[in-house]
Amino acid sequence: MKITKIEEFITAVPHIPSIEKSRPGDYRERPISIIKVHTDEGIYGVGEGGRGGSLAALAADWVGADPMAAQLGGGGPMGMALYDIVGKALGVPAWKLMGSKHWDKVPVGWWSPPLEPREFAAMAEEGARLGYRTHKLKARPWNIVETVKLMTKAAGPDYGIIVDPNFAFGDLSTSLRLAEALEPYNIEAFEDPFQYLPGWHFYRDFRRHSRIPLAPHLGDPKMVMSAIRAEAADCFNLGGGVESAQLMAGMAAAAGMPVWLQVVGLGLGVSGAYGTHVHATIANATIPSDSLHFTREDDLIGGALTPVDGYVTVPDMPGLGVELDMEAVEKYRVG
Repeated sequence: MKITKIEEFITAVPHIPSIEKSRPGDYRERPISIIKVHTDEGIYGVGEGGRGGSLAALAADWVGADPMAAQLGGGGPMGMALYDIVGKALGVPAWKLMGSKHWDKVPVGWWSPPLEPREFAAMAEEGARLGYRTHKLKARPWNIVETVKLMTKAAGPDYGIIVDPNFAFGDLSTSLRLAEALEPYNIEAFEDPFQYLPGWHFYRDFRRHSRIPLAPHLGDPKMVMSAIRAEAADCFNLGGGVESAQLMAGMAAAAGMPVWLQVVGLGLGVSGAYGTHVHATIANATIPSDSLHFTREDDLIGGALTPVDGYVTVPDMPGLGVELDMEAVEKYRVG
């Protein structure tokens, strides 16, 4: 089998209104490329790039290559397309090429960008109504306590919240002060509250003084190992391709820690399918993942992986198990 052509569709799909108003026009400034990789045997695979940029350069490296001889285990648009092609050729779903299946359905979380507290609460009410059990939000120190209070009032005390400041809490003392104020609520994790470099000792100290679980967001196995050895984490948010995510999750499992995955993020349905297959192979991925194809106006796969009560069913069809809705692709295509 040989790859004969790579089609690219650059698409600009708005977020749902509750997210779009906080980042108006971002979908146009950073469109997402979808590729369709054709072979001489009539089998094709689909892949999805990140936000912004073009994938046109892939053709020079891949046209003429044998996808059946390619190294699987990575991510990115060609990694997704290769799993799709090889799975279709062999008649097996992508997860079977990745490893053992641990989940028939995988949990996903509701998600918010930085908003005002009442806007966060409205999104929490929306998330709870849709059946999500966990809500990850981009937090800021000046309004996180009011935000969580209003979210809990809107969605109920069982509605879990992951607080992700992207280091914006600044330091250990500020993070501990905020954690103390938030301990009465259902906070499932603090993700990267402040910078852990050059060492893990402040994260270790946070864990010694707070009951809120601490979660570094990492994509390097060496960093995961160092955090475990330093007793600086309760759980992890893991990125990377299939092999690296499985390796890092295995380290966490050996230490008795759960993980969640961000092998994809604010993407569309093709990346959502890939992330779902990866998640299915990781036994300790018990925390809802950051696979967020459902936060767009259209996922470009006809809603095939729309979450139900906070879970996405793992496809069992060959390859990624989804097809592009070409009418929708053309509707949102900008290049």
